[in-house]
Amino acid sequence: MNAEDMILISVDDHVIEPPNAFTPHWPAHLKGREPHIEKRDGRDVWMFEEKAAGYMGLNSVVGRPKEEYGMEPLNYEQMRRGTWDLKSRVEDMDANGIVGSICFPTFPGFAGQRFQATSHNDPEVALAAIRAYNDWHYYDWSEAAPGRFIPLMLTPFWDMPAAVAEVTRLAKLGVHALSFSDNPALSGWPSIHDPYWDPLWKVCADNDVVICCHIGTGAAAQHASDLSPIDAWITSMPISIANSAADWIWGPMWKKYPTLKMALSEGGIGWIPYLLERADFTHGHHNAWTNSNFGGKMPSDIYKKHIISCFIEDRFGLANLDYIGEDMVMYECDYPHSDSVWPHSAEKLWEDVKTLAPATIDKITHLNAMREFSYDPISKLGRENCTVGALKRTAAAVPVETDPILGMGGAKPDREPGKAVTSGDINRMFESAGAESTVSGRR
Repeated sequence: MNAEDMILISVDDHVIEPPNAFTPHWPAHLKGREPHIEKRDGRDVWMFEEKAAGYMGLNSVVGRPKEEYGMEPLNYEQMRRGTWDLKSRVEDMDANGIVGSICFPTFPGFAGQRFQATSHNDPEVALAAIRAYNDWHYYDWSEAAPGRFIPLMLTPFWDMPAAVAEVTRLAKLGVHALSFSDNPALSGWPSIHDPYWDPLWKVCADNDVVICCHIGTGAAAQHASDLSPIDAWITSMPISIANSAADWIWGPMWKKYPTLKMALSEGGIGWIPYLLERADFTHGHHNAWTNSNFGGKMPSDIYKKHIISCFIEDRFGLANLDYIGEDMVMYECDYPHSDSVWPHSAEKLWEDVKTLAPATIDKITHLNAMREFSYDPISKLGRENCTVGALKRTAAAVPVETDPILGMGGAKPDREPGKAVTSGDINRMFESAGAESTVSGRR
């Protein structure tokens, strides 16, 4: 086995919604209130319910030289076309050797946070936005490239009957991934320990829908200070989901719905062995007074059965798969964010996994994802067309340009030669572009 023989499925990528994503799927009686793009001061800005989104690119820096990673795209022309155009995305996947991908939203928020917040003022238009997004993502993105994507849905947090109906609707179409908050309580919704969510857990379990909790959807990495190098914040980002991971281990849903699965999307895996060791120690040392009860099992057993973990580059985690559970570990590419190593993902991954048993490599590169997300590109495309080597040959025949593109432009932090870019520099960059601004009039 070599790098070209691998079949790669990425369970964490991102899509920039194209300008016309919502309009074709928007209900007629709410016409004029759909999310749409406006040009403002040279920027492409998403408008929804009298509010303008801040940065539209959100770190969509794939294809730039690393020296320009700090620049945030302000319009579509400043991003690689594969970030928002389906045909170009598939070509970029081919060039990277990736056969399948889960794509989290950008403008709506990874778990639809923008629409969840809108529900406080107008639940009807918020639900319309979620349904329109789901229809675009399924019909115009995933199904428009058969076999290449694991479709992902959003669902309303504020209305459990509507949430159940939406999951049921999408599951019938073959959608088996739901984007959800890693800690909804931090955004004012009920805790995952509240029976409020039971109807959602049940419909997901009944339909083999995986609950995907992306980092930053509830808990978030904290900036240590404005003077701290931004590197410190980037370093802590994946591990920021550890607190939520512990909370899910002790969640009540696993006893009620024993087939339910969830994923810690973009969370990494190297820190998990200690989390599970600590969880088992905590249970053994404290359950006599805390009343925790895993039915004769240990917290680590719950994690290994129900919780999916994924990694980009994580040699320590891969060397300790016995402590994590290789049946629930999956690969991620993170295109088009700055942690992605596109177009060299396959080559980088091979260096990290080549000493593992071929059966283990197959599990973490594609078999686990195919099983848990009810996804089978091999039957649709043919195994001979799904390998890294086959996809890269397809890209070479196009050909797909993969050299870094210089000077794509965008916002950038103030940088002094030789001085570290700080959290304060990045926060001021976002503030200067307006993270959220209210505008008059409704369209």
